[in-house]
Amino acid sequence: MEITSETIAVITGGASGLGEACARNFAASGAKVVLFDLNADRGTALAAELGGLFVKVDVSDVDSVEAGFAEARAAVGQERIMVNCAGIGVAAKTVDRDGNPHDAAFYERVIRINLIGTFLCASRSAAGMVKNTPVTEDGERGVIINTASAAAFDGQIGQIAYSASKAAVAGMTLPMARDLSRDGVRVMTIAPGLFMTPMLEGLPEAAQQSLGAQVPFPARLGKATEYAQLARQIVENAMLNGETIRLDGAIRMAPK
Repeated sequence: MEITSETIAVITGGASGLGEACARNFAASGAKVVLFDLNADRGTALAAELGGLFVKVDVSDVDSVEAGFAEARAAVGQERIMVNCAGIGVAAKTVDRDGNPHDAAFYERVIRINLIGTFLCASRSAAGMVKNTPVTEDGERGVIINTASAAAFDGQIGQIAYSASKAAVAGMTLPMARDLSRDGVRVMTIAPGLFMTPMLEGLPEAAQQSLGAQVPFPARLGKATEYAQLARQIVENAMLNGETIRLDGAIRMAPK
């Protein structure tokens, strides 16, 4: 599907990191971008810069998600692209050094934001996309891109909640694509490795370089623009459907 000035793209976590990179990439082709995020100051400023729209949305709350889509569609129309980048990741072991089990509320929060938030936004977007008029000879109506992680496959020590959430995102990719195939809506997932995102930007430069050196090639942290480049290729290449693509420089994460 070609990205044009008629294209509307909704991006969660769109105020920073991978989401911001996608917004900038799509907007460069004239697309109208809608940023879902909780950071109102950053989201409003970026939307104004890109000529888009910011909507404050908590992706883990179904009412907030549905209200966000309603507001966006009333303002700019029905989206044809949905990119889920919102997520959190904080380390905690199954049992800590003092013998305490993983905090249940924290585990649930990670699952609710990373997994349920992705599901809520993808499914609500799909419900609107299936009503779109096809824009290609194949009958394509829309594209949904979710974000997993290399941790979905190579979860490290302390990543039990994060890895579980991202593995589930990868796991729902194919069935969701199959569910929506008759309606011309494609579903793909990107699984980034070590990327320079807000999760890593707070680390000392020496730590960032150490992490980047673990990547076989190129031996550095990934750039958000490289994620956006792949997201764009997914949108434009109709044969990409129902798959999770590792975007990780061939890294396979060590236990810690």
